[in-house]
Amino acid sequence: MRVNVGIDVSKDSLDFCLLLNQTKSGRKFRNFKNRKIDYATINDWLLKQAKCQPNEIVITMESTGVYHEAIALYLHTSGFQIIISNPGKAKKFSQSLGLIHKTDKSDSYMLARYGNAQYEHAPLWKPDADNVRSIKALVRRLSALEKDRLRESNRLEAYTISDSHKRVLLSIKRIIHILDDEIKDIEREIDDLISACPVMSKNHDLLMSVVGIGKVMSRELVYLFSAKNFSTAKQAAAFVGLTPRLNESGSFKGRTTLSKIGPSRIRSKIFLAAVSAGKYNPDIKAQKKRLLAAGKTKMQALCAAMRKLIQICFGVIKNQTRYQSELTLN
Repeated sequence: MRVNVGIDVSKDSLDFCLLLNQTKSGRKFRNFKNRKIDYATINDWLLKQAKCQPNEIVITMESTGVYHEAIALYLHTSGFQIIISNPGKAKKFSQSLGLIHKTDKSDSYMLARYGNAQYEHAPLWKPDADNVRSIKALVRRLSALEKDRLRESNRLEAYTISDSHKRVLLSIKRIIHILDDEIKDIEREIDDLISACPVMSKNHDLLMSVVGIGKVMSRELVYLFSAKNFSTAKQAAAFVGLTPRLNESGSFKGRTTLSKIGPSRIRSKIFLAAVSAGKYNPDIKAQKKRLLAAGKTKMQALCAAMRKLIQICFGVIKNQTRYQSELTLN
């Protein structure tokens, strides 16, 4: 026996649809507040309606930033099977069902159906280890601080050019100083968490052996490879959005570009690392020279360097060996 449940998650509420069977009378809907004090009530309602054990209930929800994380963790800890769906895939599934209206109720029903259809194929969700979750939260905060820092920097440049009031310039400089201190503190705490974990610490050292990968990029990739269980280098490149995307239709041949699906934060840092690797990493340099000679543009060569760099890093982690140039191995 397997009972499928869909949850449409928002900041303030959780809309549930429990499917006992495929008939309309077999659909049970309920709305709860998205707050931890209601989670025990949710647990009781699910078990009462389903009349089975938690491990026989499959709950599907979309990845919605941070709003789904607390309820997913609670339900997983309570023994329910959890599927976290990609919003884009869930939307296509909804279209395939011919669902016209988009409401919280219809979305929860669609997710319950999606979980039923994908159960044999979609991997069940498992929470990250405590240290990975801590780093994830710190990385999010670090990203926000870096964006704020960039905005203030741009303001300082604009106000300096416009010869603004001195008090305005002083205010911006003070905020930048505070942001710089906070960024350093967050980075230090992330590094401490990495150092405290033998596996992460070793992976950090291995990544630092890759020419072109510095401390900042190594920190990002240690977290990425700890949070995501990639089976191939191709998967890692695809997750970060570094796979080529063709743009062709009939006789039209457009430019091939990067898919740019995935975390832009990591992608932007790999871009900078690839620029450095193009000068100093023997494998990236050789690839760049070969592509330019074949008529590729500098940007195309740089995109290829980004992809190769993430693949090299994946190989270093997977094989647990320090980087060694392919040129010296051949």
